[in-house]
Order: sequence, then structure tokens, then C-alpha cells
Amino acid sequence: MLILASASQSRKKLLENCQIQFLQIASNFDESLIKEENITNLALELSFQKANFLIRNIREINLPDNFNHRSLEILGCDSIFEFKGKAFGKPSNKDEAFFRWKKMSGEFGFLHTGHTLIIGNLDSSSNIFKTTEIVKKTVSSRVYFSKLKDWEIKSYVDTNEPLYCAGGFALEGIGGKYIEKIEGCFSNVMGLSLPWLRKNLYK
Repeated sequence: MLILASASQSRKKLLENCQIQFLQIASNFDESLIKEENITNLALELSFQKANFLIRNIREINLPDNFNHRSLEILGCDSIFEFKGKAFGKPSNKDEAFFRWKKMSGEFGFLHTGHTLIIGNLDSSSNIFKTTEIVKKTVSSRVYFSKLKDWEIKSYVDTNEPLYCAGGFALEGIGGKYIEKIEGCFSNVMGLSLPWLRKNLYK
């Protein structure tokens, strides 16, 4: 059974659309504890810590009665947008989102998603998780943005969508119409590389 250690609705929808059975349990790991300057390494380390934090607290989780304890995969993910060498997380307010989009308009950046899959089994009597394998990788996609006018940027920012997304945009949302093309994994831009997951979940 796969457990998604994330509260992300985008990742949830991706798994649901692919008809992959899973449980979604937010990790609640404090991301501020990790200090790493390299953006791809940061995304990978955060994905590992999210998955590992859930495992450390699995005794406190009320799993379904029919839960299969024999085989368990914990998936942690973290997405960071890189623009001209700088990490762009969620904009703190509308002004920041607007000026960020002014810079990104007509340009491109990279969406890095760190993936960690911790495979093992859970002892049903002691609730102790025994790890058998850990698979980790950062998947990167190049995202090209349309050349936008100020009123288009303001209109988008006023929807508040950019305030809840890494990089200030959502491919699967309103912001999708402002993305010209993507080089690399498409679903990765939404927070989870499905080809990577299929390769490592069903090997």
C-alpha cells in the first residue's frame, strides 16, 4: 500500500487519475529545519525528511482496519521552482507574486521535484516500520512562460492562486494558460513525476 506523505491536492489528483491505490497522510515536517543552498539537493532532502518524519510518527496514525501491513511504500515529495539560479517558493503576498511574474514573463525556469520512496513493512503488533529500500531522485522540468501584459499578471494574481503554489503558478489551474511549453516530465510540474513513480513502485 502506498502512503502519500503530503497534503497536496495536486499530487492527490494525479494519483487518483492514474487509479493508484493510496492513503494521503500529511507529514507535517518543519521544512525550516533543513538548510541547503543547492536547490535540487534541497528538494531531495525535503522529500526524504517528509517521508521519514511520517515513518517516525506512524505509531500515532490510525490506519484503516483492513490496511495491508505486509508491504508499505511511503512517498515524500517536495517541489521548488528555480528562476535564474534563485529558489522561488510560494509568494508571501500579491505584490511579490506580481513582481515575480513580471520577471518570469517571456522567460523560463526549472521546476524541481524531489522524490523519496521508502519501501518496507509495518509490524502490525508493534507498529514498527522496517525499511528494506530507499529510492530517491530529483526530477527537473523546464517551464517556458508566455509574454504577459501587466493587466494579465494582475488579473491572475487577483485570483490568489499564485499565493498557494511553488513558483507562484499552477499548471493544472488558472495559470496553465500562461505556460507556453514544458521540456521534461509534464506531471512533475504538478508536484509528482508519474513515470518515475511507476518505474520505482512496480519494479
